[in-house]
Amino acid sequence: MKNITRRTVLMLILAGTMLTGCKKDFLNLTPVDQVQASEAWKDPSLAEAFVNGIYGGLYEGGFDEQMLASISDEAIFTHQGRNINTINQGVMDPTNSGWLARQTEWTNMYSFIRTANIALENLPTATIDKTLKDRLEGEARFLRAYYYHQLLRFYGGVPLVTKVYGLNDDYTIARNTYAEVSSFIVKESDAAFALLKGKARIKSRVSDLVALALKSRQLIYDASDLHDMPTAKAKSTVISAFSKPELIGFISGDRTARWQAARDAAKAVLDAAGSGYKTGLSAPVSSEEGRKNYLSIAMAGASKHPDADPAVGSSNELLFIRTFTLDRSEGAQQQGLRNGPNGYNNWAGNTPIQELVDDYEMMDGSRFDWNNAAHKADPYTNRDPRFYASILYDGAPWKPRGRAEDPANEIQTGTYFAGSTKIVGLDTRQGPIENWNGSFTGYYFRKFIDPDPTLRDNTARQVIPWAYFRYTEAIFNYVEATIELGQEAEARMWLNKIRFRAGMPAVTESGEALRDRYRNERRIEMAYEEQRFFDARRWMIAPQTLGRKTRYIIVEGRLKPGATAPVPYRKDVTKFDYTYMPVINNDLENRTWLDKMYYRPLTLAEVQRNKLLVQNPGY
Repeated sequence: MKNITRRTVLMLILAGTMLTGCKKDFLNLTPVDQVQASEAWKDPSLAEAFVNGIYGGLYEGGFDEQMLASISDEAIFTHQGRNINTINQGVMDPTNSGWLARQTEWTNMYSFIRTANIALENLPTATIDKTLKDRLEGEARFLRAYYYHQLLRFYGGVPLVTKVYGLNDDYTIARNTYAEVSSFIVKESDAAFALLKGKARIKSRVSDLVALALKSRQLIYDASDLHDMPTAKAKSTVISAFSKPELIGFISGDRTARWQAARDAAKAVLDAAGSGYKTGLSAPVSSEEGRKNYLSIAMAGASKHPDADPAVGSSNELLFIRTFTLDRSEGAQQQGLRNGPNGYNNWAGNTPIQELVDDYEMMDGSRFDWNNAAHKADPYTNRDPRFYASILYDGAPWKPRGRAEDPANEIQTGTYFAGSTKIVGLDTRQGPIENWNGSFTGYYFRKFIDPDPTLRDNTARQVIPWAYFRYTEAIFNYVEATIELGQEAEARMWLNKIRFRAGMPAVTESGEALRDRYRNERRIEMAYEEQRFFDARRWMIAPQTLGRKTRYIIVEGRLKPGATAPVPYRKDVTKFDYTYMPVINNDLENRTWLDKMYYRPLTLAEVQRNKLLVQNPGY
């Protein structure tokens, strides 16, 4: 005590004598802003707060600045240096695995799995109300299963950790098989459903419907080509040469039984939810109503725009969502700023590529075809109504721009010639407004951008939610399974429920044509919703789709002979002749496909930490 002065000691003694009752615990140093772990499970609010923390692994859903759309054949990311080309050009390896969203990264997922394990070890003995305890356990089980589902989708079988490791424990653990991890996810989904059944369904929290939806998604993946090893090996020499195929799929078992299980799981979602948003129609709605219906779903009841029906928010279309509020600033609220046109001072992040645009059908249900002279001359007319709610193209109406050069408030991604005068579109990389943020592709993302005109330049934050699971996804899962089981009439009936809502005519195909039609319908309806990245892989069509060279559009307008150009410029087919030329452009990426890309590599750091880990095929 040589560093304590006599005066200090006297003051401590005096303070001690002044404590009421002379309590012996007056030097209790428990921080007033922290709670001991053991206390969390004695207080309902603290227990709920702990489980709420497990939701953190969901991050902001798919609303990262870089989206999975840009590592699929939906979009390309405009800004270089983000390690997306590392993936799309097939050069990723264990030392450089490229960009990965936070909610799918190995270390992040295991961190939240550990948090879930802590909750599940403590909840059985928690001294809280049983109803609350069941709900919290159901949520924790679901979230742990969901995080394993994320890992399984990206890496194949991973180590199943269901206990909390101590500081001195052996952390080395081998990868479980794909079948073992999938079985765990399904069983945990069932357990969560049982615990949550009868509890209030709040869309921003896990409910019994959400547990059913996860089970449905997992089982449709299980039945797919990529995870049926006889099929996958026949389609890929890289997978065929892999010495541990059990890590990435089922090496035995009845695939038909897996399709049947997937069908039943999807139907359970449909039956439990009752219906989605306007899924009970018997005929197509008008084109305009179809556009509004699709816009309404994308806005999830959170937009003030008159075209966006708020009733979507109270329907069972959106089963599980990540909500955002203006009292908390989050990056996801900047999706408009991140992805909108540079001519509105936006950043043009994940811009649609021509491959996606071309897959929107004509209004009569026929395929768009550049070899069709009428289609080529006017490619943005009479398309699937969902196109107009998803893509901004040359001449598309948009928000008030607030600039004299564009009183018409239309997207300008072309170059227009009025005699000797050359007019460069405001939303191009040659335009006068933040040209470095212009789209390379000639298109802009619209789907999740709030069209509220008061959010003119999107610097004000929007509150559009991200949907992790939609009722419509369960319909698609059901349709896919019924097609594979040969129940084609049932598949067509359910597929047409989605099409009628969008204003599209019924499908009538059968056989392989029906499968192709279904796959394209899923691509269009679920665009930018983190489906295509996985679908193209599990169907093993990635070499023909994700590996394609990206195409962009060049738009030119030339004043007709004798016509007078409007000043300022606006799109006018009576005064300008427009041409549209799709071109291959490798300015950003020279995309390729290598079969190792079906899975992500385990990083060198992870393999060095855990010598029992087996690397994925091709790395």
